[in-house]
Amino acid sequence: MDRLQLVRESLTRKVEEPKGPSCKTSDYFGDLVFDRKKMAQYLEPGTLQALYSCMEGGTSLDSKTADGVALGMKKWAMEHGVTHVTHWFQPLTEGTAEKHDSLIDYDGKGGVIETFDGKMLAQQEPDASSFPSGGIRATFEARGYTAWDPTSPVFILDDTLCIPTVFISYTGDALDYKTPLKRALKAVSDAAVPVCKLFDSKVTKVYSYLGWEQEYFLVDEALYSARTDLMLTGRTLFGHNSSKDQQLDDHYFAAIPTRVAAFMRDLEFAAYHLGIPLKTRHNEVAPGQFEMAPIFGETNLANDQNQLIMNLMNRIAPRHGFVVLLHEKPFDGVNGSGKHNNWSLGTDTGTLLMAPGKDAKGNLQFITFFVNTLAAVQKHNGLLKASIASATNAHRLGANEAPPAIVSAFLGQTMTQVLRKLLEVPSDTPIEIAGKKGKKLGLVEIPEIFLDNTDRNRTSPFAFTGNRFEFRAVGSSANCAGAMTTLNAAVAEQLLQFKEDVDQELAAGKPLNVAVMDTLKPIIRSVLDVICFEGNGYSEEWKKEAARRGLNVETNVPKMICEFTRPESLQMFTRTGVYSERELTARNEVKWEIYVKKVQIEARVMYRMAVNHIIPAAVEYKTALLKEVALSQQVYGNQDNCVTELQLLSLLDKHINSVRLQAQAMKEACDKAEAIGNTYEQALAFHEVAESFPALRRPIDKLEELVDNKLWPLPKYRELLFIN
Repeated sequence: MDRLQLVRESLTRKVEEPKGPSCKTSDYFGDLVFDRKKMAQYLEPGTLQALYSCMEGGTSLDSKTADGVALGMKKWAMEHGVTHVTHWFQPLTEGTAEKHDSLIDYDGKGGVIETFDGKMLAQQEPDASSFPSGGIRATFEARGYTAWDPTSPVFILDDTLCIPTVFISYTGDALDYKTPLKRALKAVSDAAVPVCKLFDSKVTKVYSYLGWEQEYFLVDEALYSARTDLMLTGRTLFGHNSSKDQQLDDHYFAAIPTRVAAFMRDLEFAAYHLGIPLKTRHNEVAPGQFEMAPIFGETNLANDQNQLIMNLMNRIAPRHGFVVLLHEKPFDGVNGSGKHNNWSLGTDTGTLLMAPGKDAKGNLQFITFFVNTLAAVQKHNGLLKASIASATNAHRLGANEAPPAIVSAFLGQTMTQVLRKLLEVPSDTPIEIAGKKGKKLGLVEIPEIFLDNTDRNRTSPFAFTGNRFEFRAVGSSANCAGAMTTLNAAVAEQLLQFKEDVDQELAAGKPLNVAVMDTLKPIIRSVLDVICFEGNGYSEEWKKEAARRGLNVETNVPKMICEFTRPESLQMFTRTGVYSERELTARNEVKWEIYVKKVQIEARVMYRMAVNHIIPAAVEYKTALLKEVALSQQVYGNQDNCVTELQLLSLLDKHINSVRLQAQAMKEACDKAEAIGNTYEQALAFHEVAESFPALRRPIDKLEELVDNKLWPLPKYRELLFIN
């Protein structure tokens, strides 16, 4: 059995990765990806050059080139047993979508042949009215288009050729995550290149890089199937804390359980064949929680790979008896799951813009991009928070294991001191790396061992970590594109304004280094005073201080979403060409609608579980106790020997009655919210419904402690969290 056949089967059954010198990861990495190596092998030279121009220069893909690419791609795919093709896209459902079409067509002689041409490659037409559109597409306006994104490689999954695409409406509006992301990446490159040319005339393109860290939980499939709440909402709506959970800190970085390690190997095996460069795997803080992370990559491709890896996780886990939980807060009382987005910029000349340079000029360029990024985060802190806001992530943020719902930036002592010193010295003072040149009077130094000179602050949503910023507030189940689109667009806008201001300083006859520093200094003062915070983000004092500084402190998700259509946001997105006002308005509608539906589903599940599972179990135990009391009275003639039973009965009555009342009140609130016609007002009403969940959960969790363990209808935390 050859290796490619083996990996296709590994996606439907457990496959142990072969061992031996002929099975190095590098030998098979990317085998199922139509990458540049395959392009050079299967495409004609003219077609190859035209495709490279499309990928690198942004030129359009003409029909002749598309047909040539499809011809070579078909040959490669059929060599690997491909029978179907799909356009693989990312609608606003927060997942991926695909419609498989067979390669067969009539041959005109009563039989069929396999066909695949440029038209099938470049464009397809799914039903746009069946996906969230925020009113852009109605049921009677079904036409929408998927179009190939040549910058994201085609890959094979099982027997299907998967073509990453954008998804737009008949009117040209973006209906997906990829289209705005690609616009934002172009915008940040277009804005950054002129700034880079101030320091290096050879720069022609700037790339945005993303390194995601994917946290997740694994639970036993059988236990998962016994929890209606897990199956329908992705989290436990009830459940008393386990006596032991994460308080001993003994799970973090501990030895990976054997079953989990087998799952990880199986996942990595499939991922490597699909060109996903997974680098890190380990136990996370909570029991049953784990993390993986890849090598950094270009943002568009990295985002596609994260979407694909989440799909692979869900496909492969059942082969090991697991279900993957990507919900941000599947269990109360232990850490939730995030997806830290490590972000940076780099040039086509090989310069990392978020790392110190080789000389004073390079360091000045670094400071320029470093400070302008902070300025963008400061100006759009509420919008960045809105970009990661969701019904599920709301349970995680600010829960003493994740960043608070206030976006601030952590620089570390080193960079904070560098910025403060820059405010004190003349604008023509060189910025050097300490230890590389002789020390001069007034020199602003950046320590040479730079990566070790920034501490970590786990309470910071946006932290500088040496040569990149880490946006830590992104949720585990989220599409990275939401946060990355907003961040890159905000930085693009800030760089456009910075370049205009520097040009005015240069026009006044100032030298470049002076013009740049004179422009940067007021920005530095502002970011140090407003967005930069080194302390405890969980403290009540910080919440008050953040509000005083003018930072957004909103915790209501529907209200957070309004940030997208604030005048400042509209101006930023339209100036950079990332979203039109129509697209932003539609996305707000989609976000509110998804929020409503997720809370609505949780409320329905809670009510039905309370009425159909919890109360009957508690009443059954109550009945058993009543029989015990009655029997004791018959035997002993009084209830003096039933003190414990009577106390339990009193507590049971109290909590059963509380469950009944809270469940009914929540149902009535849901009924009222469902009758509201305006999507935003409905989302606000369902926010209040979500706020009532703890009131129903508390008496149920109390009942879990009281009811006979044999009668309790749900697997408990002590069973769900610990993997044997």
